[in-house]
Amino acid sequence: MRNWLGRSLALAVAGLLLGWSALPSAQARDKVFRIAFQKGGGNLIFLKERGILEQKLAPLGWTVSWNEFQAGPQLLESLNIGAADFGPVGEAPPIFAQAAGANIVYAGYEPASPRNEAIIVPKDSPIKTIPDLRKKRVALNKGSNVNYFLVRALEANGLTYQDIEPVYLAPADARAAFERRAVDAWVIWDPYYAAAEIGLGARSIADASGLAANVSFYIASRPIAEENPKVLTTVLTAIDEIDLWIRDNRKQYAAELSPKIGLPADIIEHSVNRAELGARRVDASVLAEQQKIADVFTRLKLIPKAINVFDAEWKTE
Repeated sequence: MRNWLGRSLALAVAGLLLGWSALPSAQARDKVFRIAFQKGGGNLIFLKERGILEQKLAPLGWTVSWNEFQAGPQLLESLNIGAADFGPVGEAPPIFAQAAGANIVYAGYEPASPRNEAIIVPKDSPIKTIPDLRKKRVALNKGSNVNYFLVRALEANGLTYQDIEPVYLAPADARAAFERRAVDAWVIWDPYYAAAEIGLGARSIADASGLAANVSFYIASRPIAEENPKVLTTVLTAIDEIDLWIRDNRKQYAAELSPKIGLPADIIEHSVNRAELGARRVDASVLAEQQKIADVFTRLKLIPKAINVFDAEWKTE
């Protein structure tokens, strides 16, 4: 499932830049694997409620604790201060975190799901294509995955970032602005995207297909990853197994998850039906794509310095 950013990444990153390097690295010397999850992380919620990870890690002498966070930046900060060892985020937060000096690694990822994010407009809007966005107000969460997607969409259609008027809003505020027509378009991901389609009749003028991969990552603190690779591998395997169950039982998944996260089942099902599922180890090709996003953020001055994404690769013998 995609990441649920509740605030602007720019604000969160400012805090990280001030204090990240001074904080201790997350460790679990007491053999408690601390998982950070977000409200929309349905696969982890299923693992938590069914006690699957507890069963799989018990033979290794480990227990599990769970902590919920509202957004990717706060989740990643929790890894740094020792409140968590592992958690899922989208493409952008780990780039910001690495630029801020976080001691993290890319442990795993979910396959590309470009159909889970889109540029949407009101159903009766005269905007039909990307070129129609020229001089229009476009809402988006600054520094998030959709920020990269928007840049790619504009450039693919002969426009630049300067040809539009970006309006940086967190999803809840962006929806409110979209509903009252304070913005002309909204670049957003699921399940907010599905909720706008079903609840507001919003119309997509482009999803990220052919433009941005929209990959979800599982990030781990470097000490945990390097000192306990078997534990981390076991966790990723369990996530992959529940992903495969969700893939084959999407309607049941939506019905069970709905009361847990407070979204109608039809919205959840609409979101998951266009998602690709299956956790796996991060490889060089995935990191190469992530580097492209980091380079764009550097060019747009969304991060303070250039980074080498491969410095955060999880390396095991």
